[in-house]
Amino acid sequence: MKEHLADHLQLAELGHAQSFERQFSKWSMLGLAFAILNSWAALAAGLSFALPSGGPTSVLWGLITAGICNLSLAASLAEFLSAYPTAGGQYHWVAVMSPPSIKRGLSWVTGWINLAGWVALVATNSVIESQLILFIAQLEHPDYEPQRWHQFLIYIAVTFLAFFINAFGSRALPLINQVALAWSLAGFLIISITVLACAAPDYATAEYVFTNFTNTTGWPNGVAWLLGLLQGGLGLTGFDAVAHMIEEIPNASIEGPKIMIYCQYIGISTGFIFLIVLLFVSGGQANAETIISSPLGPLLQIFYIATSSRAGAICLLIFPLLCFLFAGNSVLTTSSRMTFAFARDGGLPLSKIWWEVHPKLGVPLNALYLNVAIVIAFGCIFLGSSVAFNAITAASVVALGVSYGIPVAVNLFQGRRKLPERAFALPGWLGWTANIIGLAYTVLTTVLFVFPPFLPVSGSSMNYCIVAFAVILLVSTVQWFADGRKNFEGPRVTLAVGGHDTVVQERQSFDVERSKAVTD
Repeated sequence: MKEHLADHLQLAELGHAQSFERQFSKWSMLGLAFAILNSWAALAAGLSFALPSGGPTSVLWGLITAGICNLSLAASLAEFLSAYPTAGGQYHWVAVMSPPSIKRGLSWVTGWINLAGWVALVATNSVIESQLILFIAQLEHPDYEPQRWHQFLIYIAVTFLAFFINAFGSRALPLINQVALAWSLAGFLIISITVLACAAPDYATAEYVFTNFTNTTGWPNGVAWLLGLLQGGLGLTGFDAVAHMIEEIPNASIEGPKIMIYCQYIGISTGFIFLIVLLFVSGGQANAETIISSPLGPLLQIFYIATSSRAGAICLLIFPLLCFLFAGNSVLTTSSRMTFAFARDGGLPLSKIWWEVHPKLGVPLNALYLNVAIVIAFGCIFLGSSVAFNAITAASVVALGVSYGIPVAVNLFQGRRKLPERAFALPGWLGWTANIIGLAYTVLTTVLFVFPPFLPVSGSSMNYCIVAFAVILLVSTVQWFADGRKNFEGPRVTLAVGGHDTVVQERQSFDVERSKAVTD
């Protein structure tokens, strides 16, 4: 109870009343965070990115590179989260850290980029889930030819499933997230053991797994290897979910930063081991092209190669399929909270509507409606053009990465001196190192991830991610001149002014009482 009081008072000091129950334990929040990263499954599903762009060396050592950089970013943002545990996350931190002359505009852009990244990530998870279901149908029925509208219907169905769980099953979310964590770790172990047993003794050589370099992209070798980092980026992004859910866990300023970093440790370690297993059971260089170009997707194709059984491969794919279903649910939860927070601070058109919390359901129902409507609109784009839709989903990784880099850059340019006293603080040298590595990675990948994956470039192989990202910036700019420059001040006080002053006094009294208790 004391922890909850401290959390309520700290949030009130930041200007906001407690809108949600703090019903998530640290384990259920870790489950949500890791369900979103979904690292071993996402990395395996993204093999088609890395295998042509460096082969196994890009798959494994690219993950280690991306892992170190994402861990640096997570540690950097964990400091902000400890100091300012609010669902606004990056745009809030940018506003309180930036010079007064640019804080409104920079906070606004950060909020729009971050929110767009999360909404696009909801769509990305729905499309991956629909693809995996169609892959199963294709393996079981080789004559089946999937149509785009087939995938669209599945896409809509899994999106609605996530909506109904979030809207009407919110009290079950902590348990669902704990089950998601257990399911993911169990799937990682069961699949690894099964494919190794089934493929024995026909393993690829250690030389192939750890040192083979393959480049079929048309880019120079160095550029090709760097492009393979997209796989690692996809499997390790989304850790700011902890920030957007921070108002729903107790002891937030202490537990939140830990969870943000722990999910990276789990993701990197399980992902690295699982990719080693997949490469060993893949059959080596002889099957590389088959895996890359397989209509079943790289993961199901490797399962089929390892088990030599359709039924066995499909049974194994159920584990990552349910992992992505859990991820879709968690991503929508997080995106709705980000929508809620940004609207609470006046960052969206008709903001008052989107930050309402349903009195009976206890969730931002209108924010959920808005997210689902946009995701369905993206699905309609998919019906018309899969190239345009792919640009939207690819933009999710870029947008989230940029939103991580902005507060880190502001902190660096301020000499790391503006963050207040906090429970989680990196030592001076480590803080500078983590910030610089994280920012450099953000700049590099933001540029690289808008490159076309193959040369020469055609209309269908062009990477239109930069167009989708430009649209995000255009919409935010138009909305700024239409509304933001008049009404957006950054994080605002949504408590009554008198109530806010009272809360600050209560927090000071609480801190004094807690200090006395510790002394006694």
